[in-house]
This record gives sequence, C-alpha cells and structure tokens, in this order.
Amino acid sequence: MAHDSKRPYHPLDRQPKPAREGSRMGEKPAFKDKSRFAPKPKAPKPRLPDDTDVLYGMHSVKEAFANPRRRFRRIVATENAVQRLTEDGVNLPLAPELVKPEAIGRLLTPDAVHQGLYVEAERLPLLPLGKLPRDRIILALDQVTDPHNVGAILRSAAAFDVGGVIVTHRHSPEITGVLAKAASGALEHVPMAGVQNLARALTTLKDEGFAVIGLDSEAPEKMGDLPLKLPIVLVLGAEGRGLRPSTRELCSHLARLELPGAIKSLNVSNAAAISLYAVQQAITRMLKQEGSAPASRSGALGEAMRMGIRIAGSPLYLP
Repeated sequence: MAHDSKRPYHPLDRQPKPAREGSRMGEKPAFKDKSRFAPKPKAPKPRLPDDTDVLYGMHSVKEAFANPRRRFRRIVATENAVQRLTEDGVNLPLAPELVKPEAIGRLLTPDAVHQGLYVEAERLPLLPLGKLPRDRIILALDQVTDPHNVGAILRSAAAFDVGGVIVTHRHSPEITGVLAKAASGALEHVPMAGVQNLARALTTLKDEGFAVIGLDSEAPEKMGDLPLKLPIVLVLGAEGRGLRPSTRELCSHLARLELPGAIKSLNVSNAAAISLYAVQQAITRMLKQEGSAPASRSGALGEAMRMGIRIAGSPLYLP
C-alpha cells in the first residue's frame, strides 16, 4: 500500500523488509553468526619440565624456602605477598616476578588458592627403598590417587614424624600443585619413596624384618590392640576399594579402627591420621611391657601426641 503524504502515518504503510539471504518470506531468518561475541580461547599454559614441582600458597612456599635441599627456578609473587614474606623474615632465593593476583591465577587451576605466591622448583629426589629408616613408622599407599587425600596424608605423616611414604610410579598423583598445597609444607619434611610394584616392595621390606600392617575396616583385629614393634609399614588402600587382594596377602596383620558410631569407614586421609596415632600408642605400650623406655620425641610427633591433631579442618583431640 502506497503512503499518502496528506494523511497521518499508519503501520500498514510500512514496506516489508527484504528477506535475508537463505530464508523465505514468513520464515525465521537463517542462523545468525555470533562467533565474534564468543570469548577468546585462552592461550595454552607452557609445559614445564617433568622434574619441576609447582608450589603455591604462603605456607607451602615458606616451608620450601626454608628447605636447604630445594633448588628454585622461578618465583612469581604479588607485592603484598613479598611484603608479608619480608615481615616474616623470609629470604627469597631468587628475585621474584612482581605481578597482579590474576596473573598467578592464569598459571593455575581456577579453584587454586595461591595467596599471591607461585614457585617453580626442582623436584626433590625420591628416597630409595633401602634408605627408609627402621626407627620410625613407614606409610605405604596402595593406589590412593586423589591429590587432596595424599597431601592431607603427608601432612599427618609430618605431624607424626613418619620416616617415609611409599607410592607407586603409576596410579599415584603427581607430587606437585594441588597435592603440595594440601600437604601444607609436609613435602619438605617427609621423604617419598617411589616404586614400580608395591607388592614387590612390601615383600622386600618383610624380608628385611618390617611388619606390614594393612588398614581394613572389616578386619577382625583392632589397630590399637596389635602387639607392634618397629620397624613397621602401615599400608592404606584407595578410598572405596580399599587394599587390593595382592596387597592384603602380604600383610602381617589386617586391622581396623574402632569406630563406635553408625558410619564405620572414614576418608583415607582421616583414617591415616587416626591409624598413625593408634600404631604409635601400640608401639609405646609394647615398649613399656618389655621394660624399655620409649624414645622421647621433642619435635612434631611429641607435640601432636600432647596437643592432638587436626583432621579435615576440625580439631580432633585424642586421649
């Protein structure tokens, strides 16, 4: 309909717009390309050498700086983090790259709590199996793969002065990043021993006189009732599946934790902390029965025994 300039405007006077290319009259227009509004892909993170440990977070990094065996390659920090380290009397082994917090965030996973500190360091060497001490408890992890759990186990191991933690080269998390953050500095205090085959390693230790104690929630014996003497290897299985049959067969004893509540199983990191306490108490009891005075420990173990331990963020005081 033609528009008469002498009468007021009317909606019917509008001329239809030409159809978009690829569509017919009365149909919805073809797909509109919105790719220019999509977020730009992030640049891939540079691959680090295999022998690099990534450490982040104030406590983990401070413990690493205090470890004379550490060799550092890169320090990235915010001005606030450097100021805090300076106030705490920490000497930086390298000149840091000063950046904003979001620059460190781009180097890590989105949920990483870095507190303004990111460090790349040479990986600490693994301890040979034959170098594990005989006068302290040894932990062995049977395919415990969650890095948060392994980190928390290492933290408890450091509190109880464990002599070393055995892990397999396969079916174990990388000893870096998330694991190091969960360990909260324990990587600097607890030696790690890497083995190809856990069953073969446990057999070797048994031949050398170690008692191999497996934690099993359905075992007939209680952990605290075992007649235990050093040297001891305490073996922990993966959460849910527990110890593998081949590992169970090699254990001198299978023992459970006495849990009076409705739930009879714990997260493996919590179970590790309680088991270490129970084993230490059993060793002390045997020494007293034999008339030997237990060796006093003035360090982390003694403090943990006197003051209790912290599990999963909540204080758990053990008698």
